[in-house]
Amino acid sequence: MIPAEPALPPPPAPTVVGIGADGWEGLPGTSRAALLRAEVVIGGARQLELLPPECAGRRVPWPSPLRPAVPGLLTAHQGLRIAVLASGDPMFYGIGRALCEELGAGNLRVLPHPSSVSYACARLGRPLEDTEVVTLVGRPVARLAAALHEGRHLLVLSAGAGTPADVAALLRERGFGPSPMRVLEQLGGEAEDCVTGTADGWAHPAGDPLNVIAVECRRAPDALRLGAVPGLPDDAYEHDGQLTKRHVRAATLGALAPAPGELLWDIGGGSGSIAVEWMRTHPSCRAVTVERDPVRAGRITRNADRLGVPALRVVTGRAPEALAGLPVPDAVFIGGGLTVPGLLDACWDVLPPGGRLVANTVTLESEALLAERYRRHGGELVRLAVAHAVPVGGFTGWRQAMPVTQWSVRKPGTPPIPSAPPSSGENR
Repeated sequence: MIPAEPALPPPPAPTVVGIGADGWEGLPGTSRAALLRAEVVIGGARQLELLPPECAGRRVPWPSPLRPAVPGLLTAHQGLRIAVLASGDPMFYGIGRALCEELGAGNLRVLPHPSSVSYACARLGRPLEDTEVVTLVGRPVARLAAALHEGRHLLVLSAGAGTPADVAALLRERGFGPSPMRVLEQLGGEAEDCVTGTADGWAHPAGDPLNVIAVECRRAPDALRLGAVPGLPDDAYEHDGQLTKRHVRAATLGALAPAPGELLWDIGGGSGSIAVEWMRTHPSCRAVTVERDPVRAGRITRNADRLGVPALRVVTGRAPEALAGLPVPDAVFIGGGLTVPGLLDACWDVLPPGGRLVANTVTLESEALLAERYRRHGGELVRLAVAHAVPVGGFTGWRQAMPVTQWSVRKPGTPPIPSAPPSSGENR
């Protein structure tokens, strides 16, 4: 009998090593040993330059864009001892997430370093748990606007040397010019520095690209106050009258019941207010708004940028045709086009079990359609009536807005287990 071939040992799991601005000297022994043993070291050019000559493994810089290159680089060096260099903590807006998604958490060894946020809180004397972090690495600066509330302490992960000036400009534009700013550079390294000022008076030249920006939110006295719950002032939106008004909007978002990570279809977007406020409820909430008028579609994009949710996807087209190919929603809002043939059926059919549908109307024709669907599917049918106090001569009276009929319903069945939304950039 021919003896069986001995089983080959499994390839070593890649090791992700976090490194700070203090470089090799700041690494613990375990991290150093992993880098010294590595046959291949993958990382950003800046991180690779921090390694001493005795790290003899082949150095492979990350290409750009990074995320699509991950599978190919791992496959090209399969069977070798791989170390991946990352900035700070690899699992905090870092490359560790992409590697875990690719390999599985059990097939990866992660050796973290203190993150820039930990260093910043230590320098500022702020509790980490009381500090909100917003990353602008690979993201538009407009997303910072959603986090601006009086008295909040923010830490902004910078995309480079020009980010502090961009942040100052956004703060001024959004009515937070009095906010103090501190730019903390090269945290943990020998060249560590801090530049201070306010957004209104920010005139510092671009500094070190490795920086974190601390912001103390201070709203200008004449700036419009935006709350943290649905029902923003109507004045917060650019619109042509096609706007779900404040009180009805708050009731509509209550019926839609957004939860972290969920996706909304907003059909007949108008000014985009429903989709915008859905996304403002949590940073992981996503939305697609469908609007047939190109002028209004452009207005929706501007409103999303102004209110801090630039990731809102705007589809210009007529529903239901424009719905083809969109990702399956967790909830659907129909604010216009209810009488378009096939629209309600298309939205109902695409909803998964447990999905929600909310539709608003002010016309008798659409109201009759909603009443018929209420008889068929159940749910809740309500009429929302709002009146505002207005001058009547020398007195005050009520002016009634058009009543809104709202149908809200949950599709029967057990909802599927949600999956995490895709990552959209790393600090490497």
